[in-house]
Amino acid sequence: MTSEALSARGVTKRFGPVTVLDGVDLSLKRGEVHGLLGENGSGKSTLIKILCGFHAPDSGELEVDGHPEPFPLSAARVSELGLRFVHQDLGFVPSLTVAENFHLGQLALGRAPWLVSERAMGTATRSALDRYHVDLDPKMKLGRLSGLQKALLAVVRAVHDLPHCGGILVLDEPTVFLPHSDVTDLFNLVRRIASDGGAVVLVSHDLGEIQEVTDRVSVLRDGRLVGSRPTEGASQDDMIEMIVGRRIASGPDRASSRPSPATDRALVVDGLTAATIRPVTFELRKGEILGIAGLEGSGAEAIPYLLYGVRPAGSGRLHVGEHAFDLPRLSPAAALRAGMVLIPADRRRLAGLLRMSVEENLTFPRLARFRAGPLLRRAAIRRDAVSLIDRFDIRPRRAEQSFGTLSGGNQQKAVMAKWLAVEPQVLLLHEPTQGVDVGARRQIHAYLHQAASTGQAVLCASSDFEQLAGLCDRVLVFRQGRLAEQLSGPQLSKEAITEACLVERDMREVA
Repeated sequence: MTSEALSARGVTKRFGPVTVLDGVDLSLKRGEVHGLLGENGSGKSTLIKILCGFHAPDSGELEVDGHPEPFPLSAARVSELGLRFVHQDLGFVPSLTVAENFHLGQLALGRAPWLVSERAMGTATRSALDRYHVDLDPKMKLGRLSGLQKALLAVVRAVHDLPHCGGILVLDEPTVFLPHSDVTDLFNLVRRIASDGGAVVLVSHDLGEIQEVTDRVSVLRDGRLVGSRPTEGASQDDMIEMIVGRRIASGPDRASSRPSPATDRALVVDGLTAATIRPVTFELRKGEILGIAGLEGSGAEAIPYLLYGVRPAGSGRLHVGEHAFDLPRLSPAAALRAGMVLIPADRRRLAGLLRMSVEENLTFPRLARFRAGPLLRRAAIRRDAVSLIDRFDIRPRRAEQSFGTLSGGNQQKAVMAKWLAVEPQVLLLHEPTQGVDVGARRQIHAYLHQAASTGQAVLCASSDFEQLAGLCDRVLVFRQGRLAEQLSGPQLSKEAITEACLVERDMREVA
């Protein structure tokens, strides 16, 4: 099925003197998954908000299934046209059941066709989930679902009331909080929706995902459409060049990008146990980037938090330089004093103060350096913040801007700038490039290489195995709560990490 589901032409949007979209065209065909790419700030979000009726364009034309539709679109008209949107914030209430969340919109508007009958809601929910082969218990509380199950529920909720061969589904970074091992299941659902005659738009910074699931891609840069092309035959380098406007060389080779890690140990973990971890012992050397890999539930994702005292350990000892700790009694304050910092995956909730300025976020851990008696040297704070903004290419370059208004990639760069300015001995990271664009991803990798080249030790837990293979000196693979394998040198590749996560083998030397 190749009929055109949607055609937007000449869409322009200005905010004051700034042109955010400049004559953008976008066409979607039924039966296809269409990737929408671009750096943060390229105009993707504004275009989506115009299509969902949140913004009115200054000019532009729209056709849906060949019929003209005047801008701006009302929320009611968006629904009538079969346009559905799934955002990063899935819009669920954790205390409610699957069925209650599934029909949340109808309940809120008083439009449920039942007298709030739990049985009727459960039956309707089960029928919709069965249509797309999603196995969830309608009576289960949403808080008990995994990230994948929530994402599947959100997608089915969005499309369940559409006609069998219709609907346009827009997915805005649906995998940003999902382990890579879960992405395939979500994409299988996306393909089923497209094969039913729907048109799907996928917004993603992960080019591997784009290659895996999309049929065509359109790229925005600086508010303009750079071009559209079939995904087949387009390499990641081709797409990167379209996104950033120039050919970017691949990341530096691990062996040649910096000196080999020192033999001095920056961190030693001895006999660590936790709820999901069997006794684990390993070390991290000065100047080394050590990867931690594993499937969801393997325990790998907990390692940075256990080593920083954020999650409770059952037993074990930790040595950081001259400091020694019993892991069950370790606190984040003690870890920070010992020269460790943690950058968690959820930067908005756990790593930044959203309502405070970029300047305040960047300097908060080092305020003692700017004290003059009981007062703070405000001019010195501003100079320090501006220096970090320039050094780490945080955009826009406005120290007074609220941290919460920055794009995901610039938030992550600001978080890294804040903690690297502390000059830690050990940097612990979880999913450091989750949800950031390709340009920011390369910059973040460069910051980590630079930190390691100065002798800092880096531990990076990630479900992005390609990232770990390109970034790390060694990768420790966890399986079922235990340290199962170590990969380094010629052994270290995305394929080898994946195989080690899935296949039981004899334990290799891991110290």
